[in-house]
Amino acid sequence: MSGLNKKLKTTKIFNFSEEDRRLIIEDYLQSGLTKKEIWNKYTGRDEEHGAILYWMRKYGYISNNKEKSIIFAPKRGIMLSKNQKQESNLDFENLQLKKRIAALEKQLQESEMKSIAWQTLVEIAERELNINIKKNFNTKPSKR
Repeated sequence: MSGLNKKLKTTKIFNFSEEDRRLIIEDYLQSGLTKKEIWNKYTGRDEEHGAILYWMRKYGYISNNKEKSIIFAPKRGIMLSKNQKQESNLDFENLQLKKRIAALEKQLQESEMKSIAWQTLVEIAERELNINIKKNFNTKPSKR
């Protein structure tokens, strides 16, 4: 996170990462604050010129259609049924789990690449230096 808890210095253009944008959107959806208040919280400016709404559409929080989104229902005083709340929570949890799976898959891929690199390094060292680096597990311990 690039310092979202602090007010940013006033600059003409704000370049938020996708992660920061999603955090701003989630803060807006969960806090009950207006878009103007959220924008002021993260930028120090009062006018957000539709950026939050644009990001919400871009990242699938609301559809591009003119339909009302379920996400907005609690802010507008409309009661959601228990099933709708659970579905909304499940969608959020699924999104978080998918992100976690992607991160773990990336870590696994990097770990496998490191393993291959070390194996190659050992094989080249053994071949070039004519020494046995790999442990031989079938040998008996030496008696001293």
